[in-house]
Amino acid sequence: MTSPNAQDDSTWTDVLILGAGFSGLAAAATISRAGGLDYLLLEQGDDVGGAWRENTYPGCACDIPSPLYSFSFRQNPGWRHLFAPQQEILEYLRDTSAELRITERIRFGTKVTGADWDEQDGSWRVDTEDGAVFRARFLVSAMGVLHHASYPKLSGIENFQGPVFHSAHWDHSCDLDGKRVAVVGTGASAIQFVPAIVDRTAKLALFQRTAPWIVPKVNRAFSEDEREEMRRNPIKRWNRRARLFWIHEKRAKGFVSDTSKMGPTKALASGHLQRQIRDPELRAKLTPDYEIGCKRLLISSDYYPALAKPHVDVVTAGVEEVRAQSVVATDGTEYDADVLIFGTGFDAQNSLSRVPIRGRDGVALGSQWESGPEAYLGTTVAGFPNLFLLCGPNTGLGHNSQVFMIEAQARYMAKCLRYAGRGGVIEVRRDAQDRFNQFLQGRLSSTVWQAGGCKSWYQDPVTGRNTLLWPKSTLSYWVRTRFLRRADYRRQAGTRSTQPSVTVG
Repeated sequence: MTSPNAQDDSTWTDVLILGAGFSGLAAAATISRAGGLDYLLLEQGDDVGGAWRENTYPGCACDIPSPLYSFSFRQNPGWRHLFAPQQEILEYLRDTSAELRITERIRFGTKVTGADWDEQDGSWRVDTEDGAVFRARFLVSAMGVLHHASYPKLSGIENFQGPVFHSAHWDHSCDLDGKRVAVVGTGASAIQFVPAIVDRTAKLALFQRTAPWIVPKVNRAFSEDEREEMRRNPIKRWNRRARLFWIHEKRAKGFVSDTSKMGPTKALASGHLQRQIRDPELRAKLTPDYEIGCKRLLISSDYYPALAKPHVDVVTAGVEEVRAQSVVATDGTEYDADVLIFGTGFDAQNSLSRVPIRGRDGVALGSQWESGPEAYLGTTVAGFPNLFLLCGPNTGLGHNSQVFMIEAQARYMAKCLRYAGRGGVIEVRRDAQDRFNQFLQGRLSSTVWQAGGCKSWYQDPVTGRNTLLWPKSTLSYWVRTRFLRRADYRRQAGTRSTQPSVTVG
């Protein structure tokens, strides 16, 4: 690649994308289809996939049907399972990246240490850990929110003599056969890996802070005949995807506007618990004390049976301290342990600002978010020209496929790129961003996530604002991002109107 300035040895491109997971690949594919702009992806790992590359714990799988949890522009007729396991999703993302020729535009093993807006040059400067410098007119942050593992602060953890690891960084060298295992956390990852390891353990103590609501997981394999039919008949592929979309979409009302609509789902979950847990004492421990949907609704048909096994203890008391070979609960009970595993999820609230991104006047993105992350349509931020966030604030879902939202954001980003024009600079107006977030928080106040009697990782820990979820149907977000409201943006001609596009590869 060439640099526009002889004295500048940085790598130039039109669009620089940070991350090569679902969001990064969607951004790259959208830019490629639109044409006219060059792009490059920076990925700190050695492969595509993001969270689906990193999370390799036993039992890891999607909880949205795989025909829906995939790109509309590259539907996969060859899914082997209705709820695809991790390796199958990773294979799909690898194949997608290769088929669309995105892989050749990815710089693997490249960890970004900071990004700064250059006002004079009208471009972003991105620095990496290996000392390389990249410059681009547009910067796309596609680093995801479920990326940085969250670890609880446990007294005495440094004294534990056995292996300690988080589900997001599973230690596959650790032999669990015949071991006494302590698991801290009962979120989406734990309900998958606990059933997968329980029969290998001699004893398993599960420390539960709050019981999750769980509905049955009706999984099945797709037969070769079904897969062949999907290969031959694209109309049936679209029909299958559409049917699954509307099955999930009709649940939105119960989350966002009429919690009485959650009645059938609550009955399903309560009946599931009643059927699978016969012991009244254990059932009481596993019965949530908040409205269904307030925390992430989970799906599993083997989690409850795993907890009912005679060598498993469900501990509802907190952790008092960790000792060399045990974990002591706040009620004084000591549980012997050879291995300690955290299933405590991710630090989603701070994920978007972990890499320092500095906009106008060197202001850091994180400093703008003292009350929690916010953006306009979850995608653009006032004071940060030509910056786009994918899986940004309040674009998460509690009822449908996140990939649908990612694609809507990527298409909206492309509209912004077109409006900016060659050499142009585009920035959302502060008043537009403020109005949008007032609307968001007003809508969120009556949702089950805010009014359901729980605290969750959806909420900023200081202010309690829900900064992660979209408070309406996914279809309403699609409608809002179909058109660009030019009045909500400032657009100005760039100082580098003839900045070159460079060919990557």
